[in-house]
Amino acid sequence: MAMSTRKPESQESLWVETAALRQSPGHPFYEKLNELFRAYGFDAFVEGRCSKYYHEKMGRPSIAPGIYFRMLLIGYFEGIDSERGIAWRVADSLGLRRFLGCELGDSTPDHSSVSRTRRMMEIETHQEVFGWVLTLLAKESLLKGKTLGIDGTTLEANAALRSIVRRDTGEKYHEYLTRLAKASGIETPTRADLAKLDKKRPKKGSNEDWEHPEDPDAKIGKMKDGRTHLLHKAEHATDMETGAVVAVTLADGNEGDTESGPWTLMQAQENLKKVGEDEAAKKEISETVKEAVLDKGYHSNDVLVHLEEEQVRSYVSEPDRGRRRWEGKEIEQAAVYANRRRINGEHGKALMRKRGEIVERSFAHCYETGAMRRLHLRHRGNILKRLLVHVAGFNLGLVMRSLIGRGTPRGLRALLGRFFDFAARQLRALFERLVHFVAFAPIRQRNHAGAVTSAEMTTSATGC
Repeated sequence: MAMSTRKPESQESLWVETAALRQSPGHPFYEKLNELFRAYGFDAFVEGRCSKYYHEKMGRPSIAPGIYFRMLLIGYFEGIDSERGIAWRVADSLGLRRFLGCELGDSTPDHSSVSRTRRMMEIETHQEVFGWVLTLLAKESLLKGKTLGIDGTTLEANAALRSIVRRDTGEKYHEYLTRLAKASGIETPTRADLAKLDKKRPKKGSNEDWEHPEDPDAKIGKMKDGRTHLLHKAEHATDMETGAVVAVTLADGNEGDTESGPWTLMQAQENLKKVGEDEAAKKEISETVKEAVLDKGYHSNDVLVHLEEEQVRSYVSEPDRGRRRWEGKEIEQAAVYANRRRINGEHGKALMRKRGEIVERSFAHCYETGAMRRLHLRHRGNILKRLLVHVAGFNLGLVMRSLIGRGTPRGLRALLGRFFDFAARQLRALFERLVHFVAFAPIRQRNHAGAVTSAEMTTSATGC
C-alpha cells in the first residue's frame, strides 16, 4: 500500500456542489427532541413571545428565537458551561447543526450574537419558556405539583476575590492593607507584614465593606466544599413525585434560607398557576402546593407561620434549640408544634428521606454534569436568564427519559455502548463455543466409533 500525503493548504473553491457536501443523519436524541418541539409548537411559541424585540424590516436578520433557546439547551445536554464553548461545539458538529436547523452552507451563530440576544431579551421571556416546558411536562403526566421540596446550593461567581474593592473608598484589598500597616507605624510593609496584619483582623471579608466592581451581585461566602469565593445562591422547588423542577430562583450568596425560601415557594405557586391555565395540563395538576419539604436551614417561626397562612403543610427538619419560651407567641408555637408532629410521623419521615434523593439529584444534573457550578456570566439578571433555560433542559430530560430511556445524549451514548458491549460478549462466547466444537469434532467421532465397536463386541459375546 502506498503512503498518501497531506495536501498543502490551498485556496478554497469559489463554487461548491451541494450534492457533494456530507450529510448528517442527525443525532437520535436531538432528532427525537425536535419531533417533540414540532408536536407541541415550540418554535411558533418562542417566535410569538420574542417578536416584540425585533423590527419588521429594519436591520439584518437576527438569530431565530428557536435557535437561540436550542443553543442554551445544548449547554445543559452537552455539559458546556460557557456560551463561547456552545458556539464552538455547534460549529463543529453536523448533528447539532441539524438540531438547530442550520444548512451546511450556513454559518452557525457565534458567541457574541448569542450574548447580545440574551441581553436584549427580558427575564420574563426566559421565564415564559421555562413555563412552556412545565406545561409540556404536565401534558406528558410528569408534573403533579402537590408536594414540593425546596433547597439551595451555591454557584461560583465569575469574579475573583483579589479584585474586590472597599465600598466606601474604592480601594483594592492590597491598598487597604498597606494603608492600615502604615497607620500602625510600618513605613514600608512587606508581604509578610501585610499577611500578619490581615490575619488578626476580625470580619475581614464582610460583604458590608467589600464588593466586586464588575459584579456587585456576587457575595463573599463559602462553597459546599468549604472554599471561600464570590458566589451566588440558586434555589430549586422540586416536585417530589416526578423530580421536575417547578421553580428556580437566584439569591445573594449570603442570603439565608429563611429569607429566600418563601420567595421560591411563591414563584413555584405562580408557575403552577400559569400551567393550570392550559386545559390539557390542568387535568394533571388538580392540587397545587399542598405540602412543602425543607431542611433545617429553613426552620424559623416566620417561615412556618407563612406556610400555615398559605395553607401549605410544612415538613421542615427542626434543629435542636433546647427548651424555648413561647410567651406571647401562641401562633408561632402552634405552627412549630404542628410541624413537629408531622415530621415525626411515618409520612413525614418518608418525605424527608425522599427530599435528599430528589432535590439533590436536580443539583447534580444541572450544576455538576450540566457544568454550571462555575459561572461565566455576571450580574444576576444575565445569570438567571441562562439558569432558567438550563434547568428547563433538565425538565426536558425527564420527558426524553420517558420516551427513549435516557435524558441526555451522553446517557443515550452510554446506553448504546453497554448494548454493543453485551452483544460483543455474546458473539465472542458464541465464537468460542463454535471453535471448541470444530476443534474437538475428530475426537468425538473416534470416541463414538470406539463406543459402537465395544457395544458390538459385547453383544456377540453374550449371544443377544
